Amino acid sequence: MRYVDIIDLHIFGDHRGSLISLEANSKVVPFDVKRVYYIFDTKEDVIRGKHAHKNLEQLVIAVSGECNFYVDNGIEKKTIKIDHPSKGIYLKGMVWREMMDFSEDCVLMVLASEHYDVSDYIFDYEDFLKTARENF
Repeated sequence: MRYVDIIDLHIFGDHRGSLISLEANSKVVPFDVKRVYYIFDTKEDVIRGKHAHKNLEQLVIAVSGECNFYVDNGIEKKTIKIDHPSKGIYLKGMVWREMMDFSEDCVLMVLASEHYDVSDYIFDYEDFLKTARENF
């Protein structure tokens, strides 16, 4: 799907446990990381997201638990189950996203290419469709 990639994160581990390293401007995180945040303690039947970004790049990882991640680039739509800390969803702007069906222990960590900027958000789905199709 254009604007969305699933990234397999390399696990380093031995009998002591596992580690995943995330480095900016690498094959794993192909942008400078300017912001990191995480979503947790999401209540049952809550849908998070419900927006798109004009330019922001993000890497989303379920460091604990699982949820479904609905993505829509204005042409294609799909739902991705994110359920292991070794899988990341890379979003490159103009992707409508909704997160739902959170397990009780779900923690989503998000690495972002820019600082928070409300002017980069598109909150209206019809506005998103119009803009996305013009830029596709």
